Amino acid sequence: MTRYVYRFGGSVDDGGNQDKNLLGGKGANLDGMAGIGLPVPPGFTISTEMCTRYYDEGEQFPDSLRGEVADGIAHIEGLTGKRFGDAADPLLVSVRSGARVSMPGMMDTVLNLGLNDQTVVGLATISGDDRFAWDSYRRFIQMYADVVLELDHARFEEALEIAKEDNGYDLDTELTAKDWQKLVEEYKALVQELWGKPFPQDVHDQLWGAVGAVFGSWQSERAKVYRRLNDIPGGWGTAVNVQAMVFGNMGETSATGVAFTRDPSTGENAYYGEFLINAQGEDVVAGIRTPQYLTRAARERAGAKPLSMEEAMPEVYAQLAAVFETLEKHYRDMQDIEFTVERGKLWMLQTRSGKRTAKAALKIAIDMANEGLITREEAILRVDPAALDQLLHPTLDPDAPRDVLTKGLPASPGAASGIAVFDSDTAEKRAHAGDAVILVRVETSPEDIHGMHAAKGILTARGGMTSHAAVVARGMGRPCVSGAGTLSIKAAEGIARIGSREIREGDLITIDGTTGEVMAGEVPTIQPELAGDFGTLMVWADEVRRLKVRTNAETPLDCRTAREFGAEGIGLCRTEHMFFDAARITAVRQMILASDEAGRRAALDKLLPEQRADFTEIFEVMAGLPCTIRLLDPPLHEFLPHEEAEFAEVASAAGLDVETLRRRAAELHEFNPMLGHRGCRLGVTYPEIYEMQARAIFEAACDVAEKSGAAPVPEVMIPLVGTRRELELMKIVVDKAAQAVFAEKGRTIEYLVGTMIELPRAALRAGEIAEVGEFFSFGTNDLTQTTLGVSRDDAGRFLTTYVEKGIYARDPFVSIDVEGVGELIQIAAERGRATRPDIKLGICGEHGGDPASIAFCEATGLDYVSASPYRVPIARLAAAQAALKAR
Repeated sequence: MTRYVYRFGGSVDDGGNQDKNLLGGKGANLDGMAGIGLPVPPGFTISTEMCTRYYDEGEQFPDSLRGEVADGIAHIEGLTGKRFGDAADPLLVSVRSGARVSMPGMMDTVLNLGLNDQTVVGLATISGDDRFAWDSYRRFIQMYADVVLELDHARFEEALEIAKEDNGYDLDTELTAKDWQKLVEEYKALVQELWGKPFPQDVHDQLWGAVGAVFGSWQSERAKVYRRLNDIPGGWGTAVNVQAMVFGNMGETSATGVAFTRDPSTGENAYYGEFLINAQGEDVVAGIRTPQYLTRAARERAGAKPLSMEEAMPEVYAQLAAVFETLEKHYRDMQDIEFTVERGKLWMLQTRSGKRTAKAALKIAIDMANEGLITREEAILRVDPAALDQLLHPTLDPDAPRDVLTKGLPASPGAASGIAVFDSDTAEKRAHAGDAVILVRVETSPEDIHGMHAAKGILTARGGMTSHAAVVARGMGRPCVSGAGTLSIKAAEGIARIGSREIREGDLITIDGTTGEVMAGEVPTIQPELAGDFGTLMVWADEVRRLKVRTNAETPLDCRTAREFGAEGIGLCRTEHMFFDAARITAVRQMILASDEAGRRAALDKLLPEQRADFTEIFEVMAGLPCTIRLLDPPLHEFLPHEEAEFAEVASAAGLDVETLRRRAAELHEFNPMLGHRGCRLGVTYPEIYEMQARAIFEAACDVAEKSGAAPVPEVMIPLVGTRRELELMKIVVDKAAQAVFAEKGRTIEYLVGTMIELPRAALRAGEIAEVGEFFSFGTNDLTQTTLGVSRDDAGRFLTTYVEKGIYARDPFVSIDVEGVGELIQIAAERGRATRPDIKLGICGEHGGDPASIAFCEATGLDYVSASPYRVPIARLAAAQAALKAR
C-alpha cells in the first residue's frame, strides 16, 4: 500500500529521506532539521502524491489516509504529552502547505487548529494566561473562516476594528481577555450568518477541513498565476504539513520572527531579519504590526528605537545565531528561516533556500565559492540566468534632483517610475495598455500577484522587509518600498496622502527600492556597472561553456552594447530594419514599385552607399568576428506607401505619375503577406536586390579590413529557403558580387553563404540544402509559426489558456517546443552534418536568450545561440549551466 504520511521529530524516520519531490520543500527541510537535532516541533507531512491523487479522484481522500493521519496525530501527542481535543491540556496544530519549490504566500495556512469552546478554557488554564488563550481562539476562527470556509475576510477585520474603536484602542495588543472573549462570540455569530452553520467544534472535522483547504489552494487563481510566471508544473501538487503549535504570543518572553542567514537584497554575509515580541508569525509576514530588527547593527543603522532581538533576548539570539551557522553549512546555501520563541525556548518552524535579488544571488554564490562552501561550478549553477535581467537595466541617477515625498523600507532593490494605481486589476489593465505602473497598496496579499507582476514597482504603506510585498517583489525582480508609514491610502477614491501632498491615480511617481525613497515625478537613470561579482561569474561561466553566444543587432549602438555584454559576433542582422529609415524609405518604395529591372536598379543605386555605410559601422564594432547578415526579408506591404503624400513623393523620385504607382501597389497586394512574396522569393524574382546588398556587405568588409587590419567574417544569410535550388540561385548572386568586389579592391576576405531554417520543408530537406549552404541559422520565431500553424502576433489571445490546460508546457514562442519544433531542428542538424560535417549551426530566434531553449541547443550540439544585446549575459550563463548539466 502506498504511504502518504511521513512523521518527523523524536528520532522518527519514516523514509521520506528529505525528498522535496515527495515531501515538498517545507516538509523535506523539517525532516532535515529534525534529523540534525535542531529544535523542531514534531509533526507529519502528507505527501505531494496525495495531492495529485486528491485531484485525480474528484477531491476525495482515500479511507487509508485517515488511519495514517491518526497515527501522525498520535506521534505528536506522544512527544508533546498533549491530546488533540482534550479539554484540559489540548494539543493545537498548524496546517501548512509546502510545494516542491517555494511559493511564498500563494497557498493557505491555518494556525491554532484544535481550539473550540472547551479547549480554549483548557488552554487558558494550562498557560495561566486568559488573554493569550482567547486571542489564539479568535485568530483561529478568523483564519479558518477565511481559508477553509471561504467567508468574507473583511467582515471579521471590520468587527476587530470596531472593537478597538469602541474601547479607544489603537493596537490589537491593547485588547484584554474579556475583549477577545466578546470578539470570539461576534466571530462565531458572523460564521453562522455567512456560512449558515455554527463554527465547527469537532477538532477532527477542523483538521480535515484545513487539509482539504490547503490542497485546494494549489488550484487557487493566485497559485496558478505564480506557477505560470515561474514555470512550475501544475502536476507537481503540494504537500501538507501538520505540526504541533508553539506560541510566540505568550507574553514578553515569547516572540516570533523571520530571518535570513545573509542579506537577501545585497548578499552581504550578515544576519538579516525581523521579529516581534508577543506575536504570532502572521503578524510579521502580513505586516499587521511593524516588526523590530534582529541585530543591533541593523537597528543602529536604521536609527530605530525598539531594541533588537540581539539586545532584548541575548541568550535566545545566541542560540539562533548558532542555528544559522548549522543550517547554512548543512544546506550549503543562504537560508530563509521562520522561528518562534515560546517563553524563552527557541523553536525552528521552517527553513528553505532564501529567495534573493540577482545582485544578492551573485554575491552569495561568489562568496560561498571563495569560502570553500561550494565549488565554482556550483556557484555558476546557483544563479538563475533570467534573474540577471535585474542587473542589466538602468538605476536612478544619484546626482539627479529628487522631490522626495516620503521614505519607507528598502524592501527590494532597483528603481522604477510609473503612474500610481491603487488596485491590482487596474495595474494589469493599464500595463496591458502600455503604461508603466507603480502599484500602491496599504499592504499586498496573494490576491495581488497579477498586479504585482504587471507593475514596474510596488509601494506599500504597511509591512516590513519580510512582508508579502517584499518577498514576492524580490523574487520577481520588482523594486519595492514597503512600510511607508506616512502614506495614507484611500484606494476607493483613487488618492493617497503624504502630509499635505497628494498622489492621485495616474500621477507619475518614482520609487527607489534600494534606499526606500518615494519621489514625485520621474527621476533620470544611469546604466549599471557590470564588474565585480557579475564580471567574476561571467569569467567562470565562459571557462566552462561550449556554446558561443552572439547577438541579434543591426545598429552600431546595439552592437556596442552587445560587445560590452560579451557577444562573440552577430547571429542575426536584419537588413529590412535599416530600410525603414526616413532618409531612404522613398528609394525603397521606388525599388518595390518599379515595373522593370531598370527602375529597380535606379533605386538600388541610391541605396547602395547607404547600405555600405550601415555595414561599415557594424563591421567596425565587430572587427574580426563573424557577422551573419540576413538579406532583405520584408513582407512587401510593410514598405508600400499608404498616404497621398507618400505616393506623390515616390512618383517624383521615380519620374512616374501617381496613378501608375497606385496600380502597381494594387498588383503587389497580398492576402497573407507573411507567407507571400518575401525572403528568398524576393531575391529569386528580383536578384538585383540581393546583388546590391551583397556588394554593400563585401565593400564594407574590405574597407574595414583595410582600415583596421581585422577583417570581419561576413556570413550571408538567405532567408525563407525551402528548396536547394532557391539557395543555389541566391548563392550564385552572392558569390558573383563577392568576386567582383574582391577584384576591384585587390583583396579577398573569408565569407560564408548559408540560410535561415524557418520552414518545416527546409528542416526535412536539410541534407540536400547543406550541399549548397555553409551554415544553418534556425529562425525559431518563424519556424514555430510555420510548424504550429500559429501566428505569434495573434497567439496571445489563446496561448495562455493552452499553457494553463497543459496543451503546451510553456509558451512555444518563449521557450522552444522541444517535441515539435525541436525535433525539426534535430532532424535538420543531423541531416545537414551528414552532408557537410563542418557546417556551422546556430539559432537566432528570440529563443536564443531563453535558458531552457539554450539547454536544448546544448543537447542538440549547435555551435552558437544568438540573443538580443541585453540578453547576451543571460545566454552566456545559461550556456555554461547547460554545459555543466550535460556533463
